[in-house]
Amino acid sequence: MKLATILLSAAVAVTASFATAQERVTYKSAKSTSSYYQMGVQIAEAMKEGTDGGVIVTVEESQGSVQNVMEVRARGADYVFTTPPALIGLAQQGKAMFDGKSDPAFDTIRALFPIPSLTMHFVVSDASGVTDFSGLEGKTILLGKGSFGAREGEKYLGLFGLEGKVDLADVELSNAVAALKNGQIDGFVTAGSYPAPNVIEAAATTGVTVLSLDEDQIGQTKRTKLVIPAGTYAGQDSDITTTSLPVAAFTTTAMSDDVAYQLTKTFWEQRKKMGEAAPWWNGVNEGLMSSITSKLHPGAIRYYKEIGYALTDAQM
Repeated sequence: MKLATILLSAAVAVTASFATAQERVTYKSAKSTSSYYQMGVQIAEAMKEGTDGGVIVTVEESQGSVQNVMEVRARGADYVFTTPPALIGLAQQGKAMFDGKSDPAFDTIRALFPIPSLTMHFVVSDASGVTDFSGLEGKTILLGKGSFGAREGEKYLGLFGLEGKVDLADVELSNAVAALKNGQIDGFVTAGSYPAPNVIEAAATTGVTVLSLDEDQIGQTKRTKLVIPAGTYAGQDSDITTTSLPVAAFTTTAMSDDVAYQLTKTFWEQRKKMGEAAPWWNGVNEGLMSSITSKLHPGAIRYYKEIGYALTDAQM
């Protein structure tokens, strides 16, 4: 029997098994108010539709990526979670936030597929007259509190010589658009998948500029370069060059190869349709695969080999 016939038969067998036996999966992502929670809901819907009800995903709220990784210690074969790939390496090495919290379960973590990256947005009103980072001096900027975007934004102000030269507004990020519209602030910093809902709203109602970073600034941040295409936001006539923190979906080796295969296959097959409903999925493509720096689940590897995606040694 030819190899292609064998692979086709195997795929049919896997699909048939899901048609007769329902698989339940728990997907732990982020806070219920975040875009990543919305993505989890979209993935759940896509899995149900793409498998004709063979895979049912329950979305759980999370307090953050570190918690998601830590829960691996007490979860079973049905657990899928999201986190930046960099945290997997830190957990497995017992470094940074995982110092003194090492656990053998961390070594069983395996990746499935990338999801939209956390993308930095430095948003300023047109009324502020700001067109680059140097123009932020003397302006009032909202960073928010406790989030990745707030920490990253504060870091960038320091890196770019603006520490102590920018007035930081004591306003919740959820109020950023209203504060920008009424002139209470000149700009705000947010991190999320693009197009970001609060930036869409600000661009449509107030008129804004999203600042671009130059190559030297991107190098200073030590983050991944990302280009937001022109036309993503109202009034955006050119590409925006910024930084991002890759994010991916993970599980553990406790999950069967067949289930991991089906989850990965269905995700990619439904991605285009998800992108029609929510544009942030359109930035997920083969190019994001390189952001996964740890091992993939064997079931996921099977699918990627079938479709011809090139995998790195670290992913195998």
